[in-house]
Amino acid sequence: MKTRLAGYVLALAMAAAPGAAIAQQAADAVAPEIASGTKARAAAAAERRMVAAANPLAAEAGLAVLRAGGTAADALVAVQTVLGLVEPQSSGIGGGAFLVWYDAASGTAVTTFDGRETAPEAATETLFVKPDGAPMGFFEAVVGGRSVGVPGVVRLMETVHDRYGRKDWAGLFEPAAALAEQGFAVSPRLAALIANDADRLAGQASTRAYFFHDDGTPLQEGDRLANPAYARTLRRIGREGADAFYEGAIAAAIVAAVTGHDDNPGALSRADLAAYRARERAPVCISYRGHDVCGMGPPSSGALAVGQILGLLEGFNLPALGPEAPESWRLIGDATRLAFADRGRYVADSDFTRIPEGLLDRAYLAARAALLRRPTALPASDVAPGEPPWKKAALRRDGITLERQSTSHFVIVDDDGNIASMTSSIENAFGARLMVEGFLLNNQLTDFSFVPQRDGAAVANRPQGGKRPRSSMSPTIVLHDGKPLYALGSPGGSNIIPYVAKTLIALIDWEMDMQEAVALPHLTNRFGTFQLEAGTAAEDFAAPLEALGYTVEIGALNSGLHGITFNEDGTLAGSADPRREGVAVGD
Repeated sequence: MKTRLAGYVLALAMAAAPGAAIAQQAADAVAPEIASGTKARAAAAAERRMVAAANPLAAEAGLAVLRAGGTAADALVAVQTVLGLVEPQSSGIGGGAFLVWYDAASGTAVTTFDGRETAPEAATETLFVKPDGAPMGFFEAVVGGRSVGVPGVVRLMETVHDRYGRKDWAGLFEPAAALAEQGFAVSPRLAALIANDADRLAGQASTRAYFFHDDGTPLQEGDRLANPAYARTLRRIGREGADAFYEGAIAAAIVAAVTGHDDNPGALSRADLAAYRARERAPVCISYRGHDVCGMGPPSSGALAVGQILGLLEGFNLPALGPEAPESWRLIGDATRLAFADRGRYVADSDFTRIPEGLLDRAYLAARAALLRRPTALPASDVAPGEPPWKKAALRRDGITLERQSTSHFVIVDDDGNIASMTSSIENAFGARLMVEGFLLNNQLTDFSFVPQRDGAAVANRPQGGKRPRSSMSPTIVLHDGKPLYALGSPGGSNIIPYVAKTLIALIDWEMDMQEAVALPHLTNRFGTFQLEAGTAAEDFAAPLEALGYTVEIGALNSGLHGITFNEDGTLAGSADPRREGVAVGD
């Protein structure tokens, strides 16, 4: 049965259905940001340095830092702070991030940094449970202070800069601060997103004052938008370090906005902010056809799920099948379904939850892959969490997580060969719809399960004080023969995982270049229904996939893939997703 996606209204109504598994799937099926058109992109070439980011102003700011002798750690501060100004709906200093870093000086060292938000210590597992025991609806939970976690981006930037940076910290904030003072032209995408969310933005005083004209009309494409409060905030962090964000006047303003919300206050405290730390974590890597694919482990589910998809598929001849074969997409889609089944049951913040050590175990994946050796769609009855090897078992139940990350991904390569592959987010478009000191606050706590217990057992991704909610963000670096070959990632809510996995398959199995791979039409299947990207060749697969037994939906699939390829001759090729406003620039 083929349907057209009806948009947000139906999906949100379904998402609010108490306790039903369909609620999670309906919510996950909707992109976190609306589509705003496509524009053809050409690959960019560079000799030694490059930035691929979601907005030209941010990419150019990062490139200027590299040209001045900065490292990728320096440039990421400039890129992120400009992104927080020009596409505030997606990411910013009021949100969190994951970074996968390649250290050229060590030869092959890949490490990761976790700047994910944390729940207030006062948070309980019933954070999103109403008095009658039913889970809250998504936007019922989002708008206001309840959904706000301790932001992690600023501490992550400082942690990485202290380790790998070369330029003066304060100066890295100046490009965004100067642009905030002088103002910038509202982009087509930002204007479209403001219009789409006008009712919620207008309902909060802080966002109404920023995103609307005095006469109450929303900002339009081309309008000049200045943000002097953001400039002051950035310069203060530049002068005083990250502590200026996590302590003092900025922290006080954050807490006041969160706890003082009239309709939906949160429990964030000054102590929660002061205690926040970004954490370095070991990467999660899997070998796929001779390539080492490395990404972010828990609290992200990204590298585990992408790794499972690739591990399940390695025994199938995808190179011979190619991207035109419905059989390729059957295999990719059903492998994704199996990975999501494990993700839903087992993956959460590893500092709070025991996670099976064997999720990427080769024997386990081979046994799971046997389910794919069939000619038609995998029946729903066979798509259940597996039994991966444990050192110490824990009883878990599947949760309901209404995940719609509004997110941005960028990749930076500096003159020394260091690589930053970073995905940052405030979760839903415009986050909690609370603006403080020139920046939006996240609603990342809604990435926790809204149902903390099922059948008498704990849900792994339930809210807990100090815990980091599970994410789908999948920043990735791929090595071949010990050397970097690709760096990439994407926004897109839980669809990030199939977006990144499909792009890796296009690069490795189908030998596409990065620009072809990021522009490839999307076909994703997380829960049994194939989503096909409207207006693309993906629609041609509707009838063949229906014949294989799938329900098919056609609608917008709004990724924002950015990637860089490291060519054999030492040059770089950078690519940006045609679905957004990004570019790749370099020298």
